[in-house]
Amino acid sequence: MATDPLLSSQGRLLEPMEGVVDYRGRPASRSASGGWSSVLFIIGVEIAERFAYYGVSANLISFLTGPLHESTATAAASVNVWSGVASMLPLLGAFVADSYMGRYRTVVVASLLYILSLGMLTFSAALPSLHPPDCGVDAVDTSSSCPPSALKVAIFYFSLYLMAVAQGGHKPCVQAFGADQFDENDPQESVARSAFFNWWYFGLCFGTLATVTILNYIQDNLGWALGFGIPCAVMLCALALLLMGTTTYRFYPFKEQSPFARTAKALTAVARNRWSDSSERHEAVNAEHLAEAKGLLRLFPIWATCLFYAVVFAQWSTLFTKQGSTMDRRIGSKFVVPPAALQSFISVSIIAFIPIYDRILVPAARKFSKLPSGITMLQRIGAGMVISLLSMAIAAVVEMKRLRTAREFGLVDQPKAMIPMSLWWLVPQYVLTGIADVFTMVGLQEFFYDQVPEALRSLGLAFYLSIFGVGSFISGFLISVIDKTTRKGGDSWFSNNLNRAHLDYFYLLLAGLSAVELLLFVYFARAYVYQKKASVVLQP
Repeated sequence: MATDPLLSSQGRLLEPMEGVVDYRGRPASRSASGGWSSVLFIIGVEIAERFAYYGVSANLISFLTGPLHESTATAAASVNVWSGVASMLPLLGAFVADSYMGRYRTVVVASLLYILSLGMLTFSAALPSLHPPDCGVDAVDTSSSCPPSALKVAIFYFSLYLMAVAQGGHKPCVQAFGADQFDENDPQESVARSAFFNWWYFGLCFGTLATVTILNYIQDNLGWALGFGIPCAVMLCALALLLMGTTTYRFYPFKEQSPFARTAKALTAVARNRWSDSSERHEAVNAEHLAEAKGLLRLFPIWATCLFYAVVFAQWSTLFTKQGSTMDRRIGSKFVVPPAALQSFISVSIIAFIPIYDRILVPAARKFSKLPSGITMLQRIGAGMVISLLSMAIAAVVEMKRLRTAREFGLVDQPKAMIPMSLWWLVPQYVLTGIADVFTMVGLQEFFYDQVPEALRSLGLAFYLSIFGVGSFISGFLISVIDKTTRKGGDSWFSNNLNRAHLDYFYLLLAGLSAVELLLFVYFARAYVYQKKASVVLQP
């Protein structure tokens, strides 16, 4: 007797899913849990979290050099160190989630920490007794002439690093939790899962765009207390949104042993090159774990040769912003663009270029390569690194033009004067940064998700994030060393008076180091053998 397709489809939807439970711990059915009805809650939560995170990080250097009166070099180094810590903490967050709390509970706790940290940031900016003393408008070296109160600095930095801890729990879990709402073994849900990543990335770009265009204007013109208070309120709404969707989510119970424990055990075995238990059963298990560990170790050359891409990535929220703060940012007779709002060009270029990449470049490349993706993951990463190098070279040329304009108009010793040079000169370096992200950032996400053993994919994404953590540390270290070295011979490359600084030299240095890194990357990429060779090749 033939089976009715409709009844078969209904049976598939009502049948409990294997290894998946609902919020009460009962077997979850496909029709009553997961899918887009759940994911819309989670995407909304992530957009709010990115709005809050970039609401602080995107304009952080302006707060440090403004209300906290830090020097340009100190502020840039501080931002890089904090960004590095925030990008490394997802390793800890992934460990806690996968070994103890689960992704959902970790996101809830991280959201609470976010709200607390943003509330404390708002408090430090709003309380009058914590404001630094009035320095006067004629002070140039504000970092030494008017130090802020120690209490204000302590509350601010404690809040800032508490926020980094919150981000470390939120970042590696919420995207994976969203992907968990689709069954990759179901043909229909597998297609929806691919669409989920596209909508996820678009949503983040729009959230970032809203931050740098609206929130940064509020911070620069209406006050930092309001500028920090709005992200706090947004995170409150995000937590409420996450909790509202609880009854619709799919949850995956813990396995017997966490992937972190297996990896640590296997890495120890790789170092010792022996096993204490030689029984047949344990040899089989150990061989599997050794394969997982070696699967991670073989990614290290690619990881290491992407670090200077991350160093370049760190500049758009620090030195690019300071560079733009000295230029003519007027649009019309009254409106002045906040320096950090220039970062919106990155989001706009990403949103505009993704359809071009997906609909034009990939089909064109596919005709030659016969690969469904057009180009390989490593080719995509390398292409972005070339564009990133070009963005640094252009940034150096623009900075040379800015310094020459300051000299021509006699503004070298007037650090607060507006340089008669339009903000539009900065657009190319921001746009190229966004295009480079479409290639390299997305390529790295895909590579470190696809090329790690299946049980360690959350750890693979944490490794991807750690590239930008270590890159931020390197950037901060370079800035500190160069500042101390060049200060001895006169004006620092990162002088508080940017008209006497030499950001152009630093940009050229980064371009040169990026070129060396690119050569090393190509060498290792050519030797890399993909763990999962693409079995689908398009026929002409």
